[in-house]
Order: sequence, then C-alpha cells, then structure tokens
Amino acid sequence: MELGPSGFPFEKFVAEILKGEGYTTKVGQFVQGRCIMHEVDVIAEKGNLYYMVECKYHNQAGKFNDVQIPLYVQSRFKDVEEQWLKADIHKGKTHRGLVATNTRFSTAAIQYGTCIGLDLLGWDYPANNGLKDKVDALKLYPVTCLTSLTLIEKRRLLDKNIVLCKELYNNRQLLDEAGVKPSRISSVIQEVKQLCNELNSLSGNGKNS
Repeated sequence: MELGPSGFPFEKFVAEILKGEGYTTKVGQFVQGRCIMHEVDVIAEKGNLYYMVECKYHNQAGKFNDVQIPLYVQSRFKDVEEQWLKADIHKGKTHRGLVATNTRFSTAAIQYGTCIGLDLLGWDYPANNGLKDKVDALKLYPVTCLTSLTLIEKRRLLDKNIVLCKELYNNRQLLDEAGVKPSRISSVIQEVKQLCNELNSLSGNGKNS
C-alpha cells in the first residue's frame, strides 16, 4: 500500500509480475475501441493470449473492489476487443480482460467475473495463485518492503520509476540518487540480496559487489 499515492507504480509492478510469467507487456497504452479511445493500464501477450489489464490500486487497508469494478472493466474490454477482432494482427488470438488489485474483491465481484469470463487477480485471489503467491514465487518484491529504507527514500525511488527490489541489486548509484547515506547503502543492498535469495544470476556479479 506504500506504492501510492498514484497508481502507476502498481501498474508497473503488475506488468513485471506478468513478465515473470512469460508475457511481453506494455504499460499505459492508448487503445482504440469500436466506440471510443481507452487508456489501458497494461497490455500483456503470450502466445495466442492477449490481455487487457486494468489495475485498481488502493492505499487503504480493508478496501474491497465491489462488482461495479468488473462491470466497468468488462464494458471497456468488449469495446476494445471488438476493434481488435477487426485487425489482421489479432487473427487467431484469444482476448481476455483482467482486473488486478493490491486488495480484495467482493463476493459479487468474483461471482460476476467468473460468470462473464473476466479474470481477477487480488491479494489472495485466486486461491493459492493470488498476488502475494505470485510475488513469492517470482521473487518480485517491491522496494516498499525494504525495512532498511525510510519512507522518503522509498518515495524517491518510486518517483524515479524504480519499483522492484531487484532493480537495486548491486546498484549503489540508484540508492545514492535516492538520498541514501553512503554508510547505509551496503546494508540496503544486503537486505535486497537476502530478500531475493541471493539471485546473483540476475546481476552476473559476486556477493561482494
């Protein structure tokens, strides 16, 4: 919930989760529907599957996404899909809508999404494959979970579009630019490495970098 106040860091975070699952992604796309132009938070593609993703970020605990959210997103998706189906590059592709949130969905929202074929991704939904499960499985932790950073330092990183801990892996310059004192940078990097289970393969460097 510290990813706010704007929703853009969460949009990038969702895009990175989908990338980790093998999708190619684009964030903040304007897409022409049959009736109007839509700003789509994330477009994700893998094989013949093409996703239009709407991200719903909340910075208040206990905030549920009620049924109006999937109703609204489904109407936008159908307008966009109708236009996509006319394009040659979309021939043979399966189009789906997805609502991703950092909180939870109401029972009615889940019932509607299930009935209409709109995919939902919440903090703990679907069961055993929700956002928290995907984060742990992919080791894609947001910088906001770092206890060695202050709130101001986290905000500076987010303002620079740095959302994931792995982006700080062995990157002292980003921490320096965020105003982290030199005496603390090593401890921050150490926490990043511990959190990411020493993923040295991502950086190609040794542990002492």
